[in-house]
Amino acid sequence: MRKKEIAEKIRLILDELYPAPPIPLRHEDSYTLLIAVLLSAQCTDVRVNQITPKLFQKANTPQDMVKLSIADIEDIIRPCGLAPRKSKAIWELSQILIEKYAGQVPHTFEELEALPGVGHKTASVVMSQAFKISAFPVDTHIHRCAKRWGLTQGKTVVQTEKDLKKLFASKYWNRLHLQIIYFAREYCQARGHHAAQCPICSWVGPKMDCS
Repeated sequence: MRKKEIAEKIRLILDELYPAPPIPLRHEDSYTLLIAVLLSAQCTDVRVNQITPKLFQKANTPQDMVKLSIADIEDIIRPCGLAPRKSKAIWELSQILIEKYAGQVPHTFEELEALPGVGHKTASVVMSQAFKISAFPVDTHIHRCAKRWGLTQGKTVVQTEKDLKKLFASKYWNRLHLQIIYFAREYCQARGHHAAQCPICSWVGPKMDCS
């Protein structure tokens, strides 16, 4: 079976399991999504969702966020880890949004990635989930599954993203990003994974590397 045929079968399985996957990070708009994704770096979505209501109760707009001190933000987000760096980035990007974008989150990769604390993956999540622009954010879950399924040999998430974009039509990218994350957490975990019990690895294994 060719790689594209395997990719299509995987897509159909994911569509059946997760026909309408919800965005896992709680948010109200593009700004709060941006902040939530920034906080999720090296932190679980569950933890972020516990912290953001406390933060957004005090400030859910750039204008309100810059009224807080960096120390105030740091105190709230400390359980998310990397609090000194993240709090500084949140305050600084909020100030930039006010000064340069009239308090709005920009709609391009270039502008988003120029903001403090915003890398390509964060920008991709905002573009796909807030603005519905085709993007394929690749996190450790997606990177792991794509390698197990033989869809990439990439050693970095950057290469994995390129390989997946070649295999799947762009109209599927936004949904697939979420579907694979949910699948990875439920069936294809990093540890304790049993290929024979996995709805995808159980059949893709003999055809591809599903180690």
